[in-house]
Amino acid sequence: MEFVLQHKDGGTSARAGEITTAHGKIETPIFMPVGTVGSVKGVFHRDLAEEVKAQIILGNTYHLYLRPGTDILEKAGGLHRFSAWDKPILTDSGGFQVFSLAENRKISEEGCEFRSHIDGSKHLFTPENVVDIQRSIGADFMMAFDECPPGTAEYGYASKSLDLTNRWLERCFNRYEQTSGKYGYSQTLVPIVQGCTYPDLRVKSAEYVKQFDADAYAIGGLAVGEPAPVMYEMIEVVNGVLPEDRPRYLMGVGTPVNLLEAISRGVDMFDCVMPTRNGRNGMLFTSQGIINIRNNKWKDDFTPIDPDGTCFADHIYTKAYLRHLTISGEMLAAQIASLHNLAFYLWQVKQAREHIIAGDFLAWKEMMVDKLSQRL
Repeated sequence: MEFVLQHKDGGTSARAGEITTAHGKIETPIFMPVGTVGSVKGVFHRDLAEEVKAQIILGNTYHLYLRPGTDILEKAGGLHRFSAWDKPILTDSGGFQVFSLAENRKISEEGCEFRSHIDGSKHLFTPENVVDIQRSIGADFMMAFDECPPGTAEYGYASKSLDLTNRWLERCFNRYEQTSGKYGYSQTLVPIVQGCTYPDLRVKSAEYVKQFDADAYAIGGLAVGEPAPVMYEMIEVVNGVLPEDRPRYLMGVGTPVNLLEAISRGVDMFDCVMPTRNGRNGMLFTSQGIINIRNNKWKDDFTPIDPDGTCFADHIYTKAYLRHLTISGEMLAAQIASLHNLAFYLWQVKQAREHIIAGDFLAWKEMMVDKLSQRL
């Protein structure tokens, strides 16, 4: 993997760059649609590529390990071939999913023992086998195995958790260096900065991961209940330590406003289930603000979903039609809303990139934050 930092904004820490992987190039800032089990829920790959203009999608190690399993993925030639997606893929290590199974898992120095949410069977994730699983999946970006503590964790717990994550990270990199890709191309292992909302722990974590000289770095454990200003503070703290010449990935974030604020603080990559999950429930993100399409006010609004945007469906479907489909419980409603929201997110990061290059990102960002914070 290679990263070229192409432009830096003069008034903020926003950056524009280009990542080159074995499966194509990625222009940053970038948003990655979440394809947890090898698909972005309800969205054809054709539409992801042509309408949403996704450049990379995310898969999840925990879910893919349980179903369909690494044997099937290896027989298929990896997730790219199995799912017919020929662009880059990033896989989460499964750490967040495992640790969210609070009553069905046990953490130890060895790793994390857990029970499947599918059939209750017992499994063990270790730093080593999580690397092995992601080798079998064939992701371009493989996330290191970490513990993701609760956002409200007390300092003592957060500190011990970080120490465990650091020991696991060393084991991840040892396994990574002992193995190689299974499908004829290289893969990148990405360490994750943890430390909850404690600046000194975040600095400690960022300094520790730097020593591995990774091709990219991730910021985890945010957007888990802490106030947005605290999240932004942690991003600034971490990016003040991480090297400038590597991409920075903020995991699981967030709203359109969160993305803009994080971009202004030097983040390059994002993922979040919000565009599709909220879309399926009738929430639409537009260039003018947020729409609850179930509201009665849209029943006879025959204007496009986002007249001022350039996203999928903006010039095809009206608010009244989408409301009708949503109220009627039609599957097409969830598909349209998901496509629209994903296209909006990709449109927004592309706009951010263009304004960074043009040199007027700060003014544009402040204008957009005001609009995107409104509920229409």
